Amino acid sequence: MSGNIILDKLEGIKLRFDEVGQLITDPDIIADMKRYVKLNKEYRDLEPIIEAYKEYKNILSNIQTAKDILAKEKDEEMREMAKMELIELEEKIGPLEEKIKLLLLPKDPEDEKNAILEIRAGTGGDEASIFAGDLFRMYLKYCERKKWKVEVTHLNEGTVGGYKEIVMKVSGDGVYGILKYESGVHRVQRVPQTETQGRVHTSAATVAVLPEAEDFDIDLRQEDIRKDTYCSSGPGGQSVNTTYSAIRLTHIPSGIVVTCQDEKSQIKNLDKAMAELRTRLYNLEYQKYLDEISSKRKTMVSTGDRSAKIRTYNYPQGRVTDHRINLTLYNLNAIIDGDIQEIIEQLQMAENAERLKEAGVE
Repeated sequence: MSGNIILDKLEGIKLRFDEVGQLITDPDIIADMKRYVKLNKEYRDLEPIIEAYKEYKNILSNIQTAKDILAKEKDEEMREMAKMELIELEEKIGPLEEKIKLLLLPKDPEDEKNAILEIRAGTGGDEASIFAGDLFRMYLKYCERKKWKVEVTHLNEGTVGGYKEIVMKVSGDGVYGILKYESGVHRVQRVPQTETQGRVHTSAATVAVLPEAEDFDIDLRQEDIRKDTYCSSGPGGQSVNTTYSAIRLTHIPSGIVVTCQDEKSQIKNLDKAMAELRTRLYNLEYQKYLDEISSKRKTMVSTGDRSAKIRTYNYPQGRVTDHRINLTLYNLNAIIDGDIQEIIEQLQMAENAERLKEAGVE
């Protein structure tokens, strides 16, 4: 993609940015909340591109000025200054163009959303539940580092520790766009706590990351929902098994069932359950989008195929391997302690490279 083509694209985006800026001040638009929110998001999404456009245009202008000085100026001191400036500017233009190419790639509209993260024990019995608990703690520590808020909405504890299933909502900036890389089957190879002869076993847990649906993303009809209440179980003090605070919602047309029991208040549990139900229904449509994209892109790390084996945690060798990009790191203890940023960054780079190739702007 040549500089002129980049500039043409950026100038077209600048026109749209100015247009959206006008629209969000229009009283008729402000009165239409759904459209107003959508346009506000578009405006915020375009801001980084416009900043890059201003910087790019400024550098191109300064390059032209330096070239004009070299072409016309007789004073050697001025010419030398122009040469040095030209070298400095030309060193900046390449990396800035690469940054702009990435900014111009279509974004997944869900990336900025909060996420629902589910971990379920797979093959391996009790050890799989223990491993699911390890993954939960890994994500919890990672979220703490990112200063994201985590709310557990549902859990089913394992018989000897860990979880058969745990569901949580993660809130913060760009949560789904980062955590989506974790969807898939995670395997662990180690000597289980339940193994008496010291043999290494392989167990698995499935992670699913869903973008949280917002209120205006999907219209839920109350007549399509059956609500059941029951007594909470697990930690919670005297109210456990005495008040019907836990909620089970069944969406009759789709058969989707969600439960929430982490709050003592039935109303709060209902609010959380409704939010999760909305998310699951929204994801039925979003799944079609993922399937379409992942069929075109072999490294599509936010793939729709959540049954794909994506990562192995090998304790005897202290290594973690991400099979999508053949990345192996020998710092298992740090990773299981929440240090997964390097893996996510490598996956983002691999996906961006493939998206650039797909768009023909390598």
